[in-house]
Amino acid sequence: MADPISISRSTRDDVVEHLLRITFSLSDTMETLRFRSPVAHVYNPLVYARRPHEQFLRNFAGSKGCAILLGMNPGPWGMAQTGVPFGEVNLVRDWLGIDEPVDKPDSEHPKRPILGFDCPRSEVSGRRLWGWARDHYKTPRQFFEHFFVVNYCPLVFMESSGKNRTPDKLPAGERNSLFEACDISLRQIVDTLEPGLVIGVGRFAELRAIQSLDGRDVRIGRILHPSPASPAANKGWAEQATSQLTELGVL
Repeated sequence: MADPISISRSTRDDVVEHLLRITFSLSDTMETLRFRSPVAHVYNPLVYARRPHEQFLRNFAGSKGCAILLGMNPGPWGMAQTGVPFGEVNLVRDWLGIDEPVDKPDSEHPKRPILGFDCPRSEVSGRRLWGWARDHYKTPRQFFEHFFVVNYCPLVFMESSGKNRTPDKLPAGERNSLFEACDISLRQIVDTLEPGLVIGVGRFAELRAIQSLDGRDVRIGRILHPSPASPAANKGWAEQATSQLTELGVL
C-alpha cells in the first residue's frame, strides 16, 4: 500500500473527516435525483465503490493549500470501476495501492458491467493523468503534497445503447438540480482544503469552477483534458499538461 501523505496528524484527520462528510452528503443528494430518457442507467460510484473511494480520501486527502485538479465526472472504465477520480484500474491498484471490494450498482447496464478491480479495460484518460503523476512525482505521497484530485460530478450517465452521456448534455431542469448540488460540494471542498488554485481538467470543469467559486479567493486555471476523444490530447498529452501546469506556476 502506498504511504499516506504526511502532514500534522490531527490537522490531516480533521480535514479527511470533513471531506468524507462532504463527499457522502453529496452522494446522498445524488440518490434523490431522477433522470429521464435518453439516460437509461445512472451509476453512483460513491455508493457501490464507497470502500476504495474512502480509502483514497483517507490515504491521500488532507494537504491544505494544495492545487485541486477538477475533473468532469467518472468514466465507465475508470472511477466507475474503482471509485477513484480518473481511476484507471492498474494505476489505482499498483501505484496508489488501493484495491478494495467494489459492489454492483442497483441497475447495471449489460454493456457497461461493473467489475471493480477485475475490469480488463483501461481508461485512457486515467492512464494518462495518473501515469503523468507517477512519472513526474515518483511516489503518491509527493504528488498529493501538491495536488488533490476530485470530480465535479460523481455520477455516470448512460443511454440505452451504452453510450456515455456527459452532464452538460442533460436537459436544463435535470442539469440545474445536479449542478446546484455539485456546486455546493465543490465550494465546501475548497473551503476545507483552501487551495490557491483550482485547475479544471478540460473546459467544462474550468467553467463550473468559475461559476461555482465566484467570490472566493482562489485562482482558476485549466489544463487539456486527457481524453482520447481529443485530437490535441493524442499528441503528447503529458508534455502539454506539464507545460500548462508550469505556466500556472504549480510545477
